Amino acid sequence: MAAMAAGGPRRCRRLEAEAARAVLGAADTLLFDCDGVLWRGEAAVGGAAAALGRLAAAGKRLCYVTNNSSRTRAAYTEKLRRLGFPPAEPRHVFGSAYCAARYLRQALPPGAAAYVLGSPALAAELEAVGVPHLGPGPAALPGPAPADWAQAPLDPAVRAVLVGFDEHFSYAKLCQALRYLLRGGPDCLLVGTNRDHRLPLEGGTAIPGTGCLVKAVETAAQREAFIVGKPNRYMFDCVVSEFNIDPARTIMVGDRLDTDILMGNSCGLTTLLTLTGVTTLDEVKGHQESDCPARQSLVPDYYVDSIADLLPALGD
Repeated sequence: MAAMAAGGPRRCRRLEAEAARAVLGAADTLLFDCDGVLWRGEAAVGGAAAALGRLAAAGKRLCYVTNNSSRTRAAYTEKLRRLGFPPAEPRHVFGSAYCAARYLRQALPPGAAAYVLGSPALAAELEAVGVPHLGPGPAALPGPAPADWAQAPLDPAVRAVLVGFDEHFSYAKLCQALRYLLRGGPDCLLVGTNRDHRLPLEGGTAIPGTGCLVKAVETAAQREAFIVGKPNRYMFDCVVSEFNIDPARTIMVGDRLDTDILMGNSCGLTTLLTLTGVTTLDEVKGHQESDCPARQSLVPDYYVDSIADLLPALGD
């Protein structure tokens, strides 16, 4: 592992040839981010399916960790199948929607409900673990004046506000979220799926991410949300509780320094950056040359241009 030497800076190097065989040989589990690593949009990254097929054939455990809260675990297993990746069960997928549902199932008292700013997939994951919920879909202000907005009915069972990606996010929903949090005080949980501020799209453009919505609710409530997604280690803890994996024998593969690589480094994993997503090698070099510990924590152990670069180390 190209980890930080005692008291020294982290150094990232290309993973190839003998080093690749050694690193992959020492691992029994690989955690993959999906968007920008395995696929871009609806197209698989060239050679990625073949590389994962060889890893699976070599007996490696493959898991998928994603901050995307707009798809269920079942939807991810179907996409993996459709794009030609090795078969995966829902238990191998750790999306922020599932991890948020898992967290609330453990944190809420029986019968307590969540007010959700999020997608149908987030609602489905809550339903799957038995957490009552309300809120998904469009919402309108209950009247023309602020006094009306502050008097809309509140469900007495709500003990948490959960914020995920919500294409129907609105001032009406923000008002309701704040009112639930004010009514419940510290006993009403505030949970976010992730803090990704921008979601890059093909062609170099982007759209606002879930982090923008989480920040809006945090600002209104004047409190900080608990984040279940990367780089928070809670998502990794979910994987550990399911498979009891050894961090020293686990590789985190991702395309974002501030989520995938930071979580991997924080959890003691070997970290591998792929350059098929949002990060450039110049960004890595900038962090690597910095004396700032926070920037050093974003430096991966290794990088490859693409997951397909692992194929020579995996044989036929």
